[in-house]
Amino acid sequence: MSEKLLMTPGPTEVPERVRARMSRPMQNPDVDPAYAEFYRELTDKLAAVYDTDDDLLVLGGEGILGLEAAVASTVEPGDAVLCVSNGLYGDGFADFVSLYGGEPVTVSGPYDEPIDLEAVVDTVADHEFALATMVHCETPTGVLNDLDPVLDVLANAGVLTVVDAVSSLGGAPVPTDRIDLCLGASQKCFSAPPGLTTVSVSDAAWERIESVEPHSFYASLGEWRDVRETGWFPYTHLPSNAYALDEALDVLFEEGLDAVHERHERAATRCRERAAEIGIDCFPATETLASPTVTALRVDGRAGELQQTIHEEHGVLLATGLGSLAEDVLRVGHMGYGATVEKVDRAMDAIAAAL
Repeated sequence: MSEKLLMTPGPTEVPERVRARMSRPMQNPDVDPAYAEFYRELTDKLAAVYDTDDDLLVLGGEGILGLEAAVASTVEPGDAVLCVSNGLYGDGFADFVSLYGGEPVTVSGPYDEPIDLEAVVDTVADHEFALATMVHCETPTGVLNDLDPVLDVLANAGVLTVVDAVSSLGGAPVPTDRIDLCLGASQKCFSAPPGLTTVSVSDAAWERIESVEPHSFYASLGEWRDVRETGWFPYTHLPSNAYALDEALDVLFEEGLDAVHERHERAATRCRERAAEIGIDCFPATETLASPTVTALRVDGRAGELQQTIHEEHGVLLATGLGSLAEDVLRVGHMGYGATVEKVDRAMDAIAAAL
């Protein structure tokens, strides 16, 4: 336990066997048929984690690529898009919508409260939306949103759904079977290196994508429609990153997905218990909104100072808040390889000592 400990909410610590898998001999994804077969097997594994029959894509790019690509591939200039938000990343979807010529209609609420379902119902009744965006786990605040009631409303209205599940997939159940475009990434709960985006695409989403004039090449999901069948990638894929993700998924399956979810819950519960013992409030205060993958702690005005002290004196790297909460929130990422009670205890011991 004397080694440095990475307890940030992504990128997470990468297990040794995953790092070792990256060193396997390089295949050329552009010309080697064996790589195309490997890619198909990789997407099959991802489909099992997503628990969906929808198509799975693995794009070359950090997780934010998925958020932009989902919007770039489905939004045409003038489209009204519902952006459901109670956090920084939920707000950020509206920026992508504007970037690609859409007209965002944001239903927003306080960052420490649930999604305003009543406002969603009223807004959907007053508009015709091309699609709706939302976030499952708001990483900057440790909020896990209950999406089912929102998805019910949108399904009844026939609205296409886009969900950022980047920091929950692999660490918590995600209602993927009810989501048209569900976005993930390699560097969070999968504990693989950053560099890959994962996307599940429903039949309805494909219909929408094919009807929209492309605004981008690199961020176009349409370019990936036939990759699984043809083995031709839109651009050179990232073999070493893909090998690592494949190994990380094997690690997950060996433990069992239900067991992995339970481990994340235990780690999160321990983190909140230790925070209470130390005398730190959590953000959000209500446990019903608390994510099993990241806990945000209220440390008004001290986040940067504490982060530095904890890292330099105790060898534990945590994350501060983002945006307006940058100095008021200290975040413990207990996701993927870091989701153990032992590692949470070491991080919380360091926080207590620094305080």
